[in-house]
Amino acid sequence: MLSAAVFLALVALGHSQIHPEVTYCEYDEGIQTYPHPTSCNEFYLCVNGTLTYEYCENGLLYDGKGSVYNHCYYHWGVNCEDRKADLTPLGQGNCEYQFGLYAGGPCETYFLKCVYGNPIDEPCTPGLVYDEKIHGCNWPDLVEYCNPSDIVGFTCPSYVDSKDPAAKFLPFPRYPSGDCGRYIVCVDGQPRLVGCGDSTVFDEETLSCQDPKYVPKCSNYFK
Repeated sequence: MLSAAVFLALVALGHSQIHPEVTYCEYDEGIQTYPHPTSCNEFYLCVNGTLTYEYCENGLLYDGKGSVYNHCYYHWGVNCEDRKADLTPLGQGNCEYQFGLYAGGPCETYFLKCVYGNPIDEPCTPGLVYDEKIHGCNWPDLVEYCNPSDIVGFTCPSYVDSKDPAAKFLPFPRYPSGDCGRYIVCVDGQPRLVGCGDSTVFDEETLSCQDPKYVPKCSNYFK
């Protein structure tokens, strides 16, 4: 453990966070993790009172707040505070790091999840595309180089007549998508594919989500 002298010396150097060395487990039951004093790649793991020293896989770091593999998370989502991180890429091909998330290409409806350097295709929810800026799937109108109409298969009208049923939902008119479980909403003139959820289906007459028993066309959608 850190001595009082070392602790005061670190404070004098301006360290914002002090992480002690762990030499034993505080608890005899359960799983606990603790940060390494200086390295964001390393941490301590206690399992039912047994202490082990652990090292995050390439592309992952430790902060105790999430787990992709062995209590470590993707490096871009970890706050290392004053601990140093080794981010040397060890992957190859489409995987820069052994563990990571990568776009399958510009404006793609899937992304690559790299596990031990092996890329696995992961689909986005229908209507979404992978956004490298947020490391997740996003509306295509919010992603650079995307044409939302190509992704959704619908082009929003430039004008909505007041007699059009979609007009009652202005400024976000909605339209059928051809899928009982989803509908299209136009946001600033760009289409977004939205799911009904809660075991409901889209009623093309009311342009709203309803219990399937009230929508004959979609009564068997969930069966």
